[in-house]
Amino acid sequence: MRLTGHHALVTGGGTGIGAAIARALAAEGAKLTLVGRRREKLEEVAANIAGTLVAPADVTAPDQVERTFALAREAQGPITILVNNAGAAASAPFRKVSAEDWRAAMAVNLDALFHCCQVALPDLTAAAAGRIVTIASTAGLKGYAYAAPYVAAKHGAVGLTRALAAEFEGSGLTANAVCPGFTDTELVARALANIRAKTGRDEEAAREELARMNPSGRLIAPAEIADAVVALCLSGRNGEIVEVA
Repeated sequence: MRLTGHHALVTGGGTGIGAAIARALAAEGAKLTLVGRRREKLEEVAANIAGTLVAPADVTAPDQVERTFALAREAQGPITILVNNAGAAASAPFRKVSAEDWRAAMAVNLDALFHCCQVALPDLTAAAAGRIVTIASTAGLKGYAYAAPYVAAKHGAVGLTRALAAEFEGSGLTANAVCPGFTDTELVARALANIRAKTGRDEEAAREELARMNPSGRLIAPAEIADAVVALCLSGRNGEIVEVA
């Protein structure tokens, strides 16, 4: 129970990677606040973690972030761990990407990080060992075709992490990012459905195509990303960009 006394707020905490992170942090003793748009998904995760606060909110809306973080602070105490996990991806040729598509990708994958980090910052800097862990993507480290908005936003997420790490170096607050490759989640399930629809391949062939894009040659399990998050929360490492692929 190495995180006893910590209050971890996890965005996108109701499914996939976020749910795995929530379970892993709770197993180490952290109190949890789970934030996401779908209350029912948050409640499914919280049902198995005693004392978890469920806080439905849209992290792309600054006013909702402020209200939700205030509620979390009142119920669970100061936020000492912020896990920026909420995100979304879409696939389209660049020439067909609209301004609305671009802004939507930036809103959830980058702007939300800005809002959440700023609102949590007073708590995080007051803590003896505040932690920011952002779930970026291998798309923050290299380019992928047909995903320009997502790739641009995730590069921004990695850049923000590095900037915060530099700004708060030596203060006790650390900022790190985890960059998953293709992971066995709902997001990848939608990508698989898209591949099947466009190519006529069966699910196994579609899964193999995505798996080959990871250096490991397989889809990553959400628990592997959660383990990386816990390790960063427990350590004093700062400014690290951890690829899990």
